[in-house]
Amino acid sequence: MTHRQIQITDVVLRDAHQSLIATRLRTDDMLPICEKLDQVGYWSLEVWGGATFDACIRFLKEDPWERLRKLRKALPNTRLQMLLRGQNLLGYRHYADDVVDRFVQKAADNGIDVFRVFDALNDLRNIERAMRAVKKAGKHAQGTICYTTSPVHTDALFVQQAIDLQRMGADSIAIKDMAGLLTPYATYALVKAIKEVVDLPLVVHSHSTSGLAPLCQMKAVEAGANIIDTAISSFAGGTSHPATESQVAALKGSEFDTGLDLELLSDIADYFREVRKKYHQFESEFTREDVSVQINQVPGGMMSNLANQLKEQNALDSIRDVFAEIPRVRKDLGYPPLVTPTSQIVGTQAVYNVLAGQRYKTITNEVKRYLLGGYGNPPAPVDSALQKQAIGKEVVNDARPADLLVPEFEKLKDEIGALAKSEEDVLIYAMFPDLGREYLQQREEGTLAPETLAVIDESAPAPAAASEFLIDVHGESYEVAITGVGDAGAGKRKLYLSLDGMPEEVVFESLNEFVATGHQGRKKATDPGHVSAAMPGSVVEVLVKEGDSVTAGQGVMVIEAMKMEMEVHASVDGTVNAVYVEKGDRVTPGEILIDIA
Repeated sequence: MTHRQIQITDVVLRDAHQSLIATRLRTDDMLPICEKLDQVGYWSLEVWGGATFDACIRFLKEDPWERLRKLRKALPNTRLQMLLRGQNLLGYRHYADDVVDRFVQKAADNGIDVFRVFDALNDLRNIERAMRAVKKAGKHAQGTICYTTSPVHTDALFVQQAIDLQRMGADSIAIKDMAGLLTPYATYALVKAIKEVVDLPLVVHSHSTSGLAPLCQMKAVEAGANIIDTAISSFAGGTSHPATESQVAALKGSEFDTGLDLELLSDIADYFREVRKKYHQFESEFTREDVSVQINQVPGGMMSNLANQLKEQNALDSIRDVFAEIPRVRKDLGYPPLVTPTSQIVGTQAVYNVLAGQRYKTITNEVKRYLLGGYGNPPAPVDSALQKQAIGKEVVNDARPADLLVPEFEKLKDEIGALAKSEEDVLIYAMFPDLGREYLQQREEGTLAPETLAVIDESAPAPAAASEFLIDVHGESYEVAITGVGDAGAGKRKLYLSLDGMPEEVVFESLNEFVATGHQGRKKATDPGHVSAAMPGSVVEVLVKEGDSVTAGQGVMVIEAMKMEMEVHASVDGTVNAVYVEKGDRVTPGEILIDIA
């Protein structure tokens, strides 16, 4: 029997927890198991990139570069792999070529061996620079095909992309099935077609969202694939990936035997099974296997994060409507594959459409940028009426988006100034300017505070005594006990209240007034000239000042919500009477942000 050993890339330290617990796994919970992970003999471990960089500074208050250095030291015998969004790197816009070059070099210097490089639109012009930078750094460049289905996505198109990636200098090719859309026989046909014309190692990355990924990987192996992406079983299945142990066992004794030790893998699974319990607050029913992904095409990482974001906005009951709206928005935008950043662009616009009760009442700045060609060429023509509504008479760019950008690293370095102690710090700021500055400022001040994990310990003694307050509502006094405080993101806290003695309707009336008033004492918007936000978020920019004349529909401020920016518009003609916000403020729906008289 001929032997063609199948190699394994385990994604437990990146994509698995991104897909199942909203990217919240902390470095301190990774390091204790690294010695055993390093003994397995994986082809690689995916440990960085994707949403981990964002989550480290946004929620965990960890230095993502320090995480990488620690993992490199703890895994000396294993290739470390990252997911890189081509010209987007790890942010949500295209960066100038000098930033791309520096980021790739620094990632290589700090420990990355394999760069899986992709573009959300499969516009290969957007990955050329990053691939060149990887090769210059002497590392493995894995050219990536984002798999999706639509009237315009065919096997012939994907095969041609594989050929083009090989010509670009790719060391291997990856089929990235981020939403679990592959079916077994479609996988076999595509893998076989690519292997017939491209003589490079071929990786199949497929999420188990529809329940088909393990079967797809088996057919991929039969068709000639060389490497499969799996996740250790305690972080496998559902919107994550096939279980490592299951695939190793399935291939054992065959011509494709991986040679990996099931007992060692079992020990690793036991460790992560206990660790996962600490993150129960980020678990979601929407990360289970669900074949409806074949309809809505929502990727695993997007699904868990979308559910978490809607939950924070008290709108989780709308998630099914959002899932139904996503394919409609995707069609309007020319069938982009749903992977970061297009998944955020499409998903956030779908949320706005649903929560506003009207399609495209609000159009995010990212959708406008997309329709202007700011992310590259859409796979198919976009909806002309939407494009006209969003960009008016502005000219669409059909060149490589980064060709319009001037070198920016030195400018970014000057902007962040002394807060950046290294080139890596400048790159933190480059990826997320406001969030990065806040992180670096808090690090400087020694005030970094990660979000609280609500740990369940059944053997622990009774919780500490609650903080008690007297609240007067409509002339009645009520005792309120705060029994816990949890972090829910920058500038927002969750309070867990004891309601004994207070009628439920009074509680809700009081809390509604508290929410409407806001943390800075803003009042509830009641008049047509009161400008308010449609969703909770942070102020990115205020576009007007007191005394300015404005017209209905004019943008008066920009907020960031769900990692996307959107303009907030004036609803009436008039003069700005008062501005109640400034850059960096948190806002909630229903507050008066700007008063137009």
